[in-house]
Amino acid sequence: MSTLARDLTLDADRVYARLMVRAAGDGNDRAFASMIATRAAGGGALPAWLGLEVTDFHHLMAHHFPGISPDVLTAMDGQSPVTSNRLDEREELLQLLLTQRAERTPSEVWMAQVIAAGCMANDHLWQDLGLWDRKELTELMRRNFPELAARNDKDMKWKRFLYKQLCESEGIYVCRAPSCSVCADYHVCFGPEE
Repeated sequence: MSTLARDLTLDADRVYARLMVRAAGDGNDRAFASMIATRAAGGGALPAWLGLEVTDFHHLMAHHFPGISPDVLTAMDGQSPVTSNRLDEREELLQLLLTQRAERTPSEVWMAQVIAAGCMANDHLWQDLGLWDRKELTELMRRNFPELAARNDKDMKWKRFLYKQLCESEGIYVCRAPSCSVCADYHVCFGPEE
């Protein structure tokens, strides 16, 4: 591990520990702490305030980490926003997630917004969100969007799965084979995300 990577990991670990000391006990505390810590250390691909409006980010912080200043991200708030030609795409993803949420906590709405923002980046979704492994993403999907997550019964990569859901909702089927198991691109949609 390079010195820079080690320093970023240490910075993220410090922010994460600081947040978790004040965690409110909501099921999404750990996921948001990972995202915030990674973002504060310069990692992940989320835009400013995790892709939320600044007032929503402040509400998220008050709900999940009472007593911690939302200014934990001010040093990194200048990252570029979603380009205007992708706003419709982001809105479609957001609507998909919102219609599938568990409806147990207001945190699900913030999570849907953050995931939709993360889908605009180019890496695996868990990495773009600033999560520390794919398992963390799978757990948050099951917790926040259980019916949607249950449809990913073959463990398709999450970003691909979400876009596939959008296509299917529009009646667009772009798969090259009659089933995933015989598709030449199987390894692109399924498999490890290291």
